[in-house]
Amino acid sequence: MKITVVGAGNVGATCADVLAYKEIGNQVVLLDIKEGIAEGKALDIWQKAPIDLYDTRTIGVTNDYSRTADSDVVVITSGLPRKPGMSRDDLISTNANIVRSVTENVVKHSPNAIIIVVSNPLDVMTYCAHITSKMPRTRVMGMAGILDTARYRAFLADEINCSPKDIQAMLMGGHGDTMVPLPRYTTVGGIPVTELVAKDKLDAIVNRTINGGGELVKLMGTSAWYAPGSAAAQMVEAIVKDQRRIFPVCLKLEGEYDIDNCYLGAPVVLGKNGIEKIIELKLNDEEKALLEVSRQKVTEVMQVLDNIVEKS
Repeated sequence: MKITVVGAGNVGATCADVLAYKEIGNQVVLLDIKEGIAEGKALDIWQKAPIDLYDTRTIGVTNDYSRTADSDVVVITSGLPRKPGMSRDDLISTNANIVRSVTENVVKHSPNAIIIVVSNPLDVMTYCAHITSKMPRTRVMGMAGILDTARYRAFLADEINCSPKDIQAMLMGGHGDTMVPLPRYTTVGGIPVTELVAKDKLDAIVNRTINGGGELVKLMGTSAWYAPGSAAAQMVEAIVKDQRRIFPVCLKLEGEYDIDNCYLGAPVVLGKNGIEKIIELKLNDEEKALLEVSRQKVTEVMQVLDNIVEKS
């Protein structure tokens, strides 16, 4: 089983490391446009194989997509972070050009691959990759929900003082300040979280989750990488091992939740064919209203990309 990670920055390298350490594939190819970066990080990961006792071979290449040929899964982490003075439209334009080019090369060399997008802005970059690839929506998806629910579960574990292993949660919507955490669908060892955490504290945790990425940027001056890289690797594992895990992922909705032609996070069954099934939860009026706000926001950003494409 061959897996490619495009982008050898912090997120991409972390993803490749987790994939190798957990022996999720026989070979992990790490690709970057900067000379020597992917080669160096892949070599570093391979050199710790005798220490951590894994067999997965990591190979680094500089912008040579022929080395990624016949990959089963491709993770796209390429893109630039938003810099001071850069508008949202500038960021979308820059990263869309990168993701479009990467996707074209991926499809050329690995036409049967399943694509996982991690590049930001996540929802619109998933849109960009999907329309560029011309693949079914079940084979092109974005990683956001696993990361967001992981943050939510970690914060809950702190509050309850329990193991995060016992916390199950679901979250929907866009990746950012309009995400929709769902406390009604959150349990701790099978116990509804509302039985263990007071509403005011639960609301505070939800708010912290929504701003989870920004909290880390303020602390470090850059975005996170350990949790995002691990989240992408978990999606790869579910696909490669046909685990049929239920995860929230970003995909194109086509009538589900009464939403059409919008890329939003929703719960799915993830297996060897990619998205095996889309799960439609029964949302209450408040949750539906929050999801509609998220839909409007993501649609607005999708229209920015559409306008950029029309002008180019």
